[in-house]
Amino acid sequence: MNPENIKVLYIDDEVNNLVAFKASFRRIFQVYTAESAEEGRRILAENEVHVILSDNRMPKLTGIDFFESILEKYPDPIRILITGYTDINAVVDAINRGQIYKYLTKPWNENEVKNFIEKAYEVFRLRKENYELTQKLLEANTQLEFLARQSLLS
Repeated sequence: MNPENIKVLYIDDEVNNLVAFKASFRRIFQVYTAESAEEGRRILAENEVHVILSDNRMPKLTGIDFFESILEKYPDPIRILITGYTDINAVVDAINRGQIYKYLTKPWNENEVKNFIEKAYEVFRLRKENYELTQKLLEANTQLEFLARQSLLS
């Protein structure tokens, strides 16, 4: 897949960060931005998203809490936490509760973020491909079992 087909959602309560992110990556990826977790959920409901980046420290809901809250309904997008603060407890929570793929600090390095998004998409794509192949294998096994039973009965 071309990078411009990778759909990225970035959530941050600081509008300047959203503008900078979109300006940096809109020509590389399909970028959605949201100023809140609620707006992020709305975008997820209306669009297929491959990679989600979220600031951790936001007024109503932390990025970790947001990731944890969407896991059941949107388990497939790969999650990256971005924060201006280095807190080992936040890292542990992000991994354990939010099942994040990467943890980045602000200010971000554009090349690093681009590479992480591309690698995250590769994980997304491989998981999807693995799921589809597993489904085909299960279907083939069911058909083989049916044929084996038919052979035994005849």
